[in-house]
Amino acid sequence: MKIGILQAGETPDEMRGKHGDYNDVFKRMLVDRGFEFSTYRVFDGALPSGVNDRDGWLITGSKFGVYEPHDWIPPFEDFLRRSYAASVPIIGVCFGHQILAQALGGTVEKFSGGWSVGAVDYKTSEEKTTVMAWHQDQITRLPEGATVIGQSDFCQYAMLAYGDRALSIQPHPEFTTEFMRDLINAKRDILPPEVAKSAIASIGARLTSPTIADQFEAFFKGNHHGT
Repeated sequence: MKIGILQAGETPDEMRGKHGDYNDVFKRMLVDRGFEFSTYRVFDGALPSGVNDRDGWLITGSKFGVYEPHDWIPPFEDFLRRSYAASVPIIGVCFGHQILAQALGGTVEKFSGGWSVGAVDYKTSEEKTTVMAWHQDQITRLPEGATVIGQSDFCQYAMLAYGDRALSIQPHPEFTTEFMRDLINAKRDILPPEVAKSAIASIGARLTSPTIADQFEAFFKGNHHGT
């Protein structure tokens, strides 16, 4: 199955030699699951030529805000709306979660409650899901067609389903403990000291990220009707 990774940003320069870029992190997360990946650097303006070029789309995280006035964001949103209308399955993570909601009529803002960083527990149908988080922005108004399937005390719209058309989550199942530790150290200057301290303390938690990888696989394959 051919999946297009819609890369919306880059890993920090000092981490790329060890961890690769955001597309590489997702390839590792979904390795050996029957997927063939192509990457489109949408933040450089490189969109696919058509919504059916791949069997599904996966939107990465980013340092950018979806509400920021970047030239590449409006055409990207248009591409997502057309993909959604054509029922090409879409998965969005963090920035991807937010831009899909915004493209479909929801609202994303810099959250007044501050940052969520480190291992976070989310309430889902699985009772509890523990995944790495790294965000200050979040969805504050749902778009039409979105159903909440996961939330935390900090983020009420943390995981969304759009029928069988799209699935999106605010946290980062693709982030390992080692990746998160290196990211906190690389970006410590932008984090309030107490946030960085509590994040470091949290990252030894047992993650349930493999369960989300299973869900991503099931979602894509459940929406795949052959090429």
